[in-house]
Amino acid sequence: MEMQPTLPEIIVERQGAIGRLRLNRPRALNSLNLAMIRAIAAALTEFERDPTIAAVLITGEGERGLCAGGDIRMIYESGRERPEEGAQFWREEFIVNSRISGFAKPYIAIMDGIVMGGGVGVSSHGSHRIVTERTRLAMPETGIGYFTDIGATWLLPHAPGEFGTYLGLTGRDIGAAAAIHARLADSFVPSHRLGELIAALGSLSASATAEDISETIRAVSSEAPASPLLDHVALIDRCFVFDTVEEILGALEKDGSDFALETLELLRSRSAISLKLTLSLLRAGRASRTLDECLEREYAATLGMLSNPDFYEGVRAAVIDKDRNPKWSVGLSEVTPEKLARFGRNDGAPLFAGGQGQA
Repeated sequence: MEMQPTLPEIIVERQGAIGRLRLNRPRALNSLNLAMIRAIAAALTEFERDPTIAAVLITGEGERGLCAGGDIRMIYESGRERPEEGAQFWREEFIVNSRISGFAKPYIAIMDGIVMGGGVGVSSHGSHRIVTERTRLAMPETGIGYFTDIGATWLLPHAPGEFGTYLGLTGRDIGAAAAIHARLADSFVPSHRLGELIAALGSLSASATAEDISETIRAVSSEAPASPLLDHVALIDRCFVFDTVEEILGALEKDGSDFALETLELLRSRSAISLKLTLSLLRAGRASRTLDECLEREYAATLGMLSNPDFYEGVRAAVIDKDRNPKWSVGLSEVTPEKLARFGRNDGAPLFAGGQGQA
């Protein structure tokens, strides 16, 4: 019996004047590892320099999604004994997020199916971001004892009102209409028209502009199905406007509506360290001038995460044992400014010279 060749974890190819990146770990929901991050970085360099490439398109192989995030199992397994491996993964991932944001050519992401964590990082920083009726987008990190990273502390504060604060703290997954409302995506294309869209993009010439790309997407796009979550925007803005987690919880409790109480219960199930750290980073992101300032701040926080017991407990409960019952190390009242301070130190080299970068 003839053996079939094993395909790489990222398929890099050309389709006409489009440079394609096809994430190819479908069994792992296309979760990113360091080799994949490096392959993306190399392909971006190649496509950016190639005058016959008009734009880049990223998609996920398999039926389930673009990308479920970074390979946290790897970081869990190496973190305590070989913390430098997790630190190196995050370092190179964040640099790629910055490169996507500042890419010199149109960068198109088809955000079909599951798009979470690192999957948001390789898509929502792009210039043309497409969602479908199957999109389930989330930054679910507070549920695993981590925090919103991949430049989300830049992206989420740019959502209208406090919608980004709500998404970052709750980790709730959202569909197409809410993703567009949050400014994490731009266009809705029904999944049955994706093949048509990819073929149309592949037929564009090497001189195609960003507007040509937009026009090609508009030809197959339509209005996203309504999102019930958007009915609660006023409540979200009212309750998530505060700068402490305790005040947000208090506002939800005082509101007393079914949605507020469901949200309160969800937040109380999250890691207290993660909630306070995420809110602090989101507020700092709101005051930042560039994406790269936020990525530098996030990178320092990841180094603290490698010694945070809640991170290992959260990953254990969600990914390793899958009992969905994490036992967090501390409550909200025990998360002092001193405890949070260790997530703000980077004793190594910065990600970017001068800490400045893409606006």
